[in-house]
Amino acid sequence: MKTKADVNLVKNFISEKDFSDIEPALQQARKSLLTKTGAGSEFTGWVNWPTALLDSGDIIARIEETRNRISKFNPDVIVVIGIGGSYLGARAVYDALTPPFGRHRPEMIFAGHQLDAGYHALLMQHLKERNPVVVVISKSGTTTEPAIAFRLIRTLMEEKYGSDAARRIIAITDEKKGALRTLADSQGYETYIIPDDIGGRFSVLTPVGLLPLALCGFSVRELLEGAAQCERELSSANTISTNQAMLYAAIRQILYRQGKHVELQSTFCPQLATLSEWWKQLYGESEGKDQKGIFPASLVFTTDLHSLGQFVQDGNRVLFETFLSVAKPEKDIEIPVLNSNSDELLYLEGKNMSYVNRKAEEATRFAHAQGGVPVLALEMPELSEFTLGEIMYFFEFACALSAYTLGVNPFDQPGVEAYKQKMFELLGKNKS
Repeated sequence: MKTKADVNLVKNFISEKDFSDIEPALQQARKSLLTKTGAGSEFTGWVNWPTALLDSGDIIARIEETRNRISKFNPDVIVVIGIGGSYLGARAVYDALTPPFGRHRPEMIFAGHQLDAGYHALLMQHLKERNPVVVVISKSGTTTEPAIAFRLIRTLMEEKYGSDAARRIIAITDEKKGALRTLADSQGYETYIIPDDIGGRFSVLTPVGLLPLALCGFSVRELLEGAAQCERELSSANTISTNQAMLYAAIRQILYRQGKHVELQSTFCPQLATLSEWWKQLYGESEGKDQKGIFPASLVFTTDLHSLGQFVQDGNRVLFETFLSVAKPEKDIEIPVLNSNSDELLYLEGKNMSYVNRKAEEATRFAHAQGGVPVLALEMPELSEFTLGEIMYFFEFACALSAYTLGVNPFDQPGVEAYKQKMFELLGKNKS
């Protein structure tokens, strides 16, 4: 893997005996995952998906054909309608690779990921003035948030483009059943299939994530190459010392048994903030059941050092911290040399901002570890489609191992149904 784990600041909290005691459970978890014999094995299609997709090439070729067809419309915005795993993966990659200033063309924007009236009203106004293409993602087509958003946007598209609207709408849904499948077939939308054996939070490397990213000009082949390289390495190495996913899962579960029930994913790279949001769903939905699990949270430094740094440094010792770093920034800038020292920055003159940011990160890691927070770090060499594909597959693989070691099914989410049913009740869905 190009991404490397640094566990030096965890060693004061975990002994070699801890690792040796938990290793058999991790090896069994890995075996259950690879042989598809563990709980929820019917949803492990993602395990071999990257290499299978690259080997066949069929889906990639079709995605590229769709991108070429859509480009003829010269869209300036791709609207992705979905919630949870149906949008977070694509958004994570998009945000990581898109500059914070200036508009990427086409721009990726989102709908159906919440129910705020103001957001959707302003979105409709925005789309009236733009040239959009729509990607709607839903297995059933009846999930409340994306279903409402799609009704709004479909109506706008039909008013704006008439009979040509259908050519600008792509549905990613079930192969045979569901409300969105029925609508797509009746309207003639181009469709892609959500694989039955891959759950939403593991779907970023399927058409769910690949198609929107391709339409925005990103290389889905490189994304898959990074994931496939990671897949090959994690599938072949079977010890904690040689398999970084096993190492990460082992550390998490050892610390959990010590009472560390909150994992902070911290980064000094703001472009990775949405990747942390994707990671939170992946781990929260996979592990948080049967009154078990590590609560996933995230911070963006140095911003959050000035709001939550005090708690991390000196608060309740229920935390451990995983830093997600990027070795080489895409851009850099030098701190100017001036004739005065009125801002007391003489000691930084002529240094690059990346140097200052790196030293701030190193200082924070050491300070938090000295304050009683176990700290590990995952460093990506740079931000690219390849490295993002790699780190996302790494987190998926490690998540399954961690959940199996915890003793829960990584691939179901029974608690999600509770709030859905109550919401349907209060909204009167089942009333005649």
